[in-house]
Amino acid sequence: MATPAATSLALAVILLLVAFTAGAGAATFSITNRCPFPVCAAAMPVSGGGGAQLAPGETWTLTFAAGGTSGRIWPRMGCAFHPATGRGGCQTGDCGGALRCVLSGKPPATLAEFNLANGGAPGRYGISVVDGFTLPMDFSCSGAGDGGVIRCRDPGCPDGNHRPGDGKYRACPAYSDYKVVFCP
Repeated sequence: MATPAATSLALAVILLLVAFTAGAGAATFSITNRCPFPVCAAAMPVSGGGGAQLAPGETWTLTFAAGGTSGRIWPRMGCAFHPATGRGGCQTGDCGGALRCVLSGKPPATLAEFNLANGGAPGRYGISVVDGFTLPMDFSCSGAGDGGVIRCRDPGCPDGNHRPGDGKYRACPAYSDYKVVFCP
């Protein structure tokens, strides 16, 4: 029969393995509102819908599974939602009147776009103003070093995609984390 110490050690090892493998193949996204006003962040795809109201200084954290997941994150402004139903709307980036988006937002919207690649291959990320510009934004990858921050301050956004097919995306090592900052 195992001693209590041996049982505790075995349980601790199992819990560490579960914690380690649960995070493998996933990317964490931190979306921060540094604007002096509230912003409703939106994200696709998120199971059950992706959206959160962010007061100035608040951060919303999401985890996306790697393996070919691609999506977008965008700011919505001028939003009002019913507290019980989550129904309402936004002046920019509205996604069918829902706080938690299950479809893409209506232009204009500055978009942080990403693709988390399969099998440990690098992903890619970029900012798009194809659907218009709404707020300044930074988008970065933790594994890309100092050159990993994409900055978009105005509609001219030299680091951003202005037309479909522009291809202004940066590589991000597999299993890295990302940051999106509104009004950096």
